Amino acid sequence: MRYTYQNGKTIRGSKISLVFADNSRNKQRYAVVVSKKILKSAVGRNRIRRRIYEAIRCELPKIQKPVDCIFIINSKELLNIDYKEIQKTIRDLLKDADII
Repeated sequence: MRYTYQNGKTIRGSKISLVFADNSRNKQRYAVVVSKKILKSAVGRNRIRRRIYEAIRCELPKIQKPVDCIFIINSKELLNIDYKEIQKTIRDLLKDADII
C-alpha cells in the first residue's frame, strides 16, 4: 500500500477517491479505506467496505492488466446510498483511470 500511495496516481470523486499504480506481480490487488473520521461506528465502516468490495468484484472480469487500487471513502452517504449508484461510481473511477 505504501508504494501505491507514494507512486500511484489519484482520481478524486465526490464520494470515493481512487489511488492506483501498475504492479509487476501479474495480480490485481484492491483495498478499501474507510477512516474513523468518516464514520465512528465499526459496523458502519465494515458495511461500506463490504458494499465497495462487492461492486469491485462485479467489475473484475473487465479488468485485464495487473494493478494495485486503493479506494478511499470520502463520505458516509455510501452507507445508505443505492447499490447501483455505488457500482456506477466504481465503474466511472476505473474508466477514468483507464483500468477498464
